[in-house]
Amino acid sequence: MRGPTASCRARFRIRRYAKDIAVSITFDSMGLNKALLQALASTGYVKPTPIQEKAIPDVMLGKDLLGIAQTGTGKTAAFALPILHRLAENRTPPAPRTTRALILSPTRELATQIGDSFKAYGAHLGFRVAVIFGGVKYGAQERALQQGLDILVAAPGRLLDHIQQKTLDLSSTEIFVLDEADQMLDLGFIKPIRQIVSRMPARRQNLFFSATMPTEIGKLAGELLKDPVKVQVTPQSTTVQRIAQSVVYIEQGKKRALLTEMFSDPEYKRCLVFTKTKHGADKVAAYLETGGVEAGAIHGNKSQPQRERTLEAFKKGKLRVLVATDIAARGIDVDGVSHVVNFELPHVPESYVHRIGRTARAGKDGTAVSFVAGDEMKLLRDIEKVTRQKIPAADRRNDKQLAALDASIMAAGVAKKATLPEREGGERNEGGRGGRGRSRNPHRDGVRPEGGGQPHRQRRNRPGGEAAAARPEKTYNPMAGEKTAPREPRPEGEMKRRPRRRPSNGGKGYGAAKG
Repeated sequence: MRGPTASCRARFRIRRYAKDIAVSITFDSMGLNKALLQALASTGYVKPTPIQEKAIPDVMLGKDLLGIAQTGTGKTAAFALPILHRLAENRTPPAPRTTRALILSPTRELATQIGDSFKAYGAHLGFRVAVIFGGVKYGAQERALQQGLDILVAAPGRLLDHIQQKTLDLSSTEIFVLDEADQMLDLGFIKPIRQIVSRMPARRQNLFFSATMPTEIGKLAGELLKDPVKVQVTPQSTTVQRIAQSVVYIEQGKKRALLTEMFSDPEYKRCLVFTKTKHGADKVAAYLETGGVEAGAIHGNKSQPQRERTLEAFKKGKLRVLVATDIAARGIDVDGVSHVVNFELPHVPESYVHRIGRTARAGKDGTAVSFVAGDEMKLLRDIEKVTRQKIPAADRRNDKQLAALDASIMAAGVAKKATLPEREGGERNEGGRGGRGRSRNPHRDGVRPEGGGQPHRQRRNRPGGEAAAARPEKTYNPMAGEKTAPREPRPEGEMKRRPRRRPSNGGKGYGAAKG
């Protein structure tokens, strides 16, 4: 029997060598800065993800890049690590009110997440990193910009405010990153992005990262990127294979009851629920709370402290469910999300990819369930067309058990909003003033004056024990010209003085007026 030929043996050796190279790719082999490798080792990262393998070497060389990868694949580290490496190789102190690298993010939560990643990876480099977004005061942001920054992560709206107030100058920015570019398009940020880009120098490195690539984003990338390297890890608008997807046909009015019933299953440990509207998110969270499920809502109408408290409670496991709108879909980075529920299907099919991408992160498995009412069938067909799959479905229409559950929960009384999570060391808020979990003055709790009014304005007893003298009641005569008490009688012998008036002769005095 004849053995393999020399050419066959050579091809086998080449394949084995290529396989060994693919397996042996690590952050150390990419030539990253030693301080970055030290930070990665402390966080437990050893092997890069596919998007990091393809993007980091080209970004380190200063090339423009267009990266397409789904959420949860490591896009943040794919641009954060090479940016930190480049800034460390050419270390120059930034001038006041300038930044060397600018990263634009569509949401506050995502901006905070990106800023935390830069701080963690660059912990041993000593770079100045700041995060800027709306909903908070300007003072701390202006002080950070005044010092000069190496890395600035910002939302477009507040960034333009600082540019117009001349507290930020982008004329010396070296690197520009647009993260979640397709979400920027959905939120109408294309015009602000063009205004921001016009303030930066022509010679700069541009990086575009997105989960999907609609035609409009491709057009914008063609205008701003110069000979970019295109990195695409997964096909356009396809979903992660590790997510078990399903659809439930249900009437719109019974969706909340079905959602509450699902949480009787202990497998639903940490769940994200997405709605179309902000008001709908509040209603769903309040309904779940009445049904005995720990839930909170997060959307654009919430203040930044409220959003941070709710998200932090969800991360720590104090809340089992987090109800959010699409605007928060990109900024929620929580480990261990077991289920994603689409309470209402999104109008844009690509948003479905972003929603379910909140689960099955870091190589884990996840589950995505979508509730579909009769008027959402077309949206479901559009999603299946874009994701190139047929999603398995179940039918729960005309279910009497859900109708009985909904009636019992509504009879218990559903609030307009769910209560805010407790502060550190505080009690849960019961819907008090300003969303605070405790009274501003604990000494006034339970104090109710008999005659009404505010407790701190009541006249207290004197230190000697005597009660304060009561003021005489003022009499009011409706026929009189003034609402005052009658004047006391004038003592005998006192001369009646003429009231002094101002003459109308230009200030020349009474004598001139008489003459």
